[in-house]
Amino acid sequence: MQTAPRRRAAQAPFAVLAAAAAAACSHAAAGYTPGLGEIMSLTQMRHQKLWLAGEAGNWPLASYELDELAEGFQDVVAFHPALPQSSIQLTQVVPAAVDQPIAALKTAVAHQDRAEFTRAFDGLTASCNTCHVLTSHGFNLIVRPAASSFPNQDFRGPAR
Repeated sequence: MQTAPRRRAAQAPFAVLAAAAAAACSHAAAGYTPGLGEIMSLTQMRHQKLWLAGEAGNWPLASYELDELAEGFQDVVAFHPALPQSSIQLTQVVPAAVDQPIAALKTAVAHQDRAEFTRAFDGLTASCNTCHVLTSHGFNLIVRPAASSFPNQDFRGPAR
């Protein structure tokens, strides 16, 4: 059993994400645009949840998280078409990096094939890292999740 301080530490990322989402909602009427870092933090969360759902064979959840992940990449392009002080056009780089891996993941999820899913997921992760290098953010290395940051979610889904 986790001690209270360890439980609070494990839940800390949720508090940050909840605060970011609340800020986005409360400022939306005032023309708030989420920052690229905020979008990418949510993208990282979706990436982890997608892996955990696919690993557990919860294909409806994997499909949902994949759609949310794709939507986040669309938000990057819509809200941040170019990087500040750079000639990098995210309107070109992001689709080139993620469109094919997202399509491969959709196929894997539709086939409900864990081996195919793993290959496609690793392909997306590699594409994310390539995009980070191209945009001078190679210090942000994304990997396959080793554990869940979501102790309050059962990724296996409802009893079968």
